[in-house]
Amino acid sequence: MKPVPPATSLRRAPVQRRSAERLTRILDACADLLDEVGYDDLSTRAVAQRAGVPIGSVYRFFGNKRQMADALAQRNLERYSERVTERLANARRGNWRAAMDAVLDEYLAMKRTAPGFSLVDFGNQIPVGSRQSEPNHRVADRLTDLLADYLGRTPDEDLRRTFLVAVETADALVQLAFRVAPEGDPKVIEETRELLRAYLGRVLD
Repeated sequence: MKPVPPATSLRRAPVQRRSAERLTRILDACADLLDEVGYDDLSTRAVAQRAGVPIGSVYRFFGNKRQMADALAQRNLERYSERVTERLANARRGNWRAAMDAVLDEYLAMKRTAPGFSLVDFGNQIPVGSRQSEPNHRVADRLTDLLADYLGRTPDEDLRRTFLVAVETADALVQLAFRVAPEGDPKVIEETRELLRAYLGRVLD
């Protein structure tokens, strides 16, 4: 079962397993409908029908579709973190190039395959959340916490700034790659990889 978003994104956190499974179905339905109809035409009623739950079950967790999209974005980030962690488990500790490849490759894989990800990803495409939780800051903070020990670095403000610059740069270039080609233009992606290697090499070598 996919991770349940943190309770802070929900009106009410699921307590029982059945409730958690219902929340998962709701978010899965939300993701599928985002691909089919887009965010503007998304509705809580349609999500309830797709998930096979009463409309009241949706409102038990979410006040509106914006909160639902934010919860989906948080779930995407949790899943992304898991995928990066799994990749790094088999890599040599301290190898920042392997870490960078895992970070970029797993993002590209989710962008190509995860339902709803092209619209929501970690919150970049839809104005969800507050200015204090801007998506790229959220991703950069997560990567700093995830990678600091692996790289043998202190998760201080310098490292957080480094990862924020890398995330902002990669985000802009990956969006460009997917505007150029539906599956992401391979030449733009390779240029992105080289740019990140050059920048991170100056900081991490």
